[in-house]
Amino acid sequence: MANHNAVQILNLNRPADPAKDRPARGEAMILHCTPRLMIAALRGGAGKTLVATGLAAVMSRSLGMRVVAFKKGPDYIDAGWLSHAASSPCYNLDSYMMSAGRLLGSFVNRAQGADVAIIEGNRGLYDGLDADGTCSSAELAKLLKAPVILVLDATKVTRTAAAMVLGCQHLDTQVRVAGVILNRVAGARHERVLVESVQKVCNVPVLGALPKDVGIPFPERHMGLVPVYEHVCLQGTLDLLAESMRRHVNVEALLGIAKSAEPLGRPTAVDDGSRRRGRFRPRVRIGVIQDRVFQFYYPENLEALQEAGAELVFIDSMHTPTLPDVDALYVGGGFPEMHLSQLADNETLRASVRQAVEDGLPVYAECGGLMYLSRGVRRGESEYPMVGVLPFYITMGKKPQGHGYTLVDVVRDTPFFQAGTELRGHEFHYSRVVDVNGPLEWAFRIKKGFGVLEGRDGVCYKNVLATYTHIHAMGCAVWAPGLVEAAWQYRVRRDMLSSSKGEASRPLVGQSSA
Repeated sequence: MANHNAVQILNLNRPADPAKDRPARGEAMILHCTPRLMIAALRGGAGKTLVATGLAAVMSRSLGMRVVAFKKGPDYIDAGWLSHAASSPCYNLDSYMMSAGRLLGSFVNRAQGADVAIIEGNRGLYDGLDADGTCSSAELAKLLKAPVILVLDATKVTRTAAAMVLGCQHLDTQVRVAGVILNRVAGARHERVLVESVQKVCNVPVLGALPKDVGIPFPERHMGLVPVYEHVCLQGTLDLLAESMRRHVNVEALLGIAKSAEPLGRPTAVDDGSRRRGRFRPRVRIGVIQDRVFQFYYPENLEALQEAGAELVFIDSMHTPTLPDVDALYVGGGFPEMHLSQLADNETLRASVRQAVEDGLPVYAECGGLMYLSRGVRRGESEYPMVGVLPFYITMGKKPQGHGYTLVDVVRDTPFFQAGTELRGHEFHYSRVVDVNGPLEWAFRIKKGFGVLEGRDGVCYKNVLATYTHIHAMGCAVWAPGLVEAAWQYRVRRDMLSSSKGEASRPLVGQSSA
């Protein structure tokens, strides 16, 4: 498949503005021209993920294109589906956690060389943090100059669909609504009225109509779709999605719209600190517990650790017998509550993690990782032992205990952050801390969000930092270098201790070792 990227570069920290960004005489202008689409909707649950995943699957699998997928907002589950459909990592774009320059830079660098970039929005097109739609999908579409394809849930509606599309077109005329895909269409007559209404009133093409019962198993759970790690027929589902897109959607027309996207100015390279490791310093080994239980990792976070000087060692919490030889440990989020028996049964791994923590191993744990480090998790009438280094238990609630963006101040030095640092992140957890046995040391003061207890988050114990806040490396430049540095310091201390023990046991010159 031909590559449609232009071979010019414009060094900017913002999108290109022809009136302001004309190059000086003799200066080369470099523009980024990857074809791209944003898949958006009027609300959550309208079918964005179905369409975005289906398009990534048909373009990648059936058309042989190189597809790079992006997910707007804090999300691991939809991103997992998009990643498998595109056969490449799905990256996140979040204008709350990232500056505009870093967000644009991440998109340009990761989309470079792709035949098409597919960006899935979140919630409704204009839904953001406030009445102005701050951090909305619409604002992201404008920043990336991405044509918007509006997925419209057609349940029990006909001509009113045109009014909804028209509203999206006129609320902000800088947002280019370039096409509509109808979802949950009841039949041929329903489709005909919808298409005629939208195209006549809005002068925008209807590029597809998915039937009410599309026949694709897309099961949901309390946080959205069931993650790809747990889906019983992943490849079959993706094949069905690709076939459904071919049958019901004008894929060629969508590609034509993608190619019509305006060029983007390329941002100036920003040194985020992740590459600042000693020139001759060997790579540290950072363990990452990643499996069916702990699935929630932004690929950018793992890449940032590698760029900062880490070799990643992946660990299965249910089957790895003991902690490998590592210099630090990263435990992300996931669904521990769905695998409590298996976690509890792997007693040898839990014991080795506990001993490593007592020996000073740096551990960074987010959400599910915090649960794993607790004394145990209670669900219903049952209690399941966990690692046991944090002095509390976890219980599961029926409703979210924390949900949304977070803003925290670091109030004490940790192995990973200095006091005075401000962190932007997000949380979504049904679990909460109970039965605290002893004082807790806190690293974070919550300015926005829920956290662990009473406006606090970031529980500290020795070199452990466990938090309900998920952070993104593109919005927190100090995190990856901090974790790598903590790992290096631990290795140095461990090697010195090992060396001193060796010297102490070595016999003096002329002294018998017998």
